[in-house]
Amino acid sequence: MKGNELLLPGKDLKDFLQAILAKGTPCRFQAKGYSMSPFIRDGDIITVFPLKKSSFDLGRVVAYSQPETQKLIVHRIIGNSAGYFLIRGDNIFGSGELVPKTNVLGHVGRIERYGRRVFIGVGPERFLIVLLIRLKIIRLLRPLSKIILPFLKRIAS
Repeated sequence: MKGNELLLPGKDLKDFLQAILAKGTPCRFQAKGYSMSPFIRDGDIITVFPLKKSSFDLGRVVAYSQPETQKLIVHRIIGNSAGYFLIRGDNIFGSGELVPKTNVLGHVGRIERYGRRVFIGVGPERFLIVLLIRLKIIRLLRPLSKIILPFLKRIAS
């Protein structure tokens, strides 16, 4: 424990999150890594909510247990087939990972950065993000994100 923060390694965080969500309660924790950049950045505070039917919409950012390692991962649903989701990080090359629907623990419904709420990446624009991922051009747009994200933020407000 550090101050009022509880520090948990990967699998323990997954188990903790699963227990909290099973009670129907959202859970907040600090994102680690760059796989969801620029929409979720290293150090952002994300809130994961229990699953609902709409949690499985295309473009939804979900927390799931990685099938091989059982590690907690937060990535975006970019495809759907019988019993599986195709899930991928926004900042990762490749086709994504097939994850059994039963491995999905919850969906990200809130992102906070420097104490302020971030709205881009988990709203209706998620469908455009999926299209950019599938066309394999989202990483090419990263240098433009300093221009595009503030513009989208003004539109969303």
